[in-house]
Amino acid sequence: MTNKEIRISVSLDDNNIPDNIIWDADDTSASAMPVRAMLLALWDHQNKDTLRLDLWTRDMSRDEMKIFFYETLKTMADTLERSIDDKRISGDMRDFCSYFAEKMDILEKPGN
Repeated sequence: MTNKEIRISVSLDDNNIPDNIIWDADDTSASAMPVRAMLLALWDHQNKDTLRLDLWTRDMSRDEMKIFFYETLKTMADTLERSIDDKRISGDMRDFCSYFAEKMDILEKPGN
């Protein structure tokens, strides 16, 4: 058995607002990479509930947050398709992503 580690370090200001978020993982080429936002979701199978940790720094702009959510939703559609093999519902999610991008005035990248 092999173990891998994912490390997240969060520095807080005097008001407990994230000032700096750094992530690092054994399988990445970048080490100690600073980021402005993170969404972490873990499945608690015993309670059939999702545990979440959503953090962002004050440097995260509104426009960056819109793009971050758009890209996260698209990734969730991809993960859903791979995990339950349902092209119909994952396609519906991708349609919503296009709708979301339009409503948030985000230009979709070609091929998305």
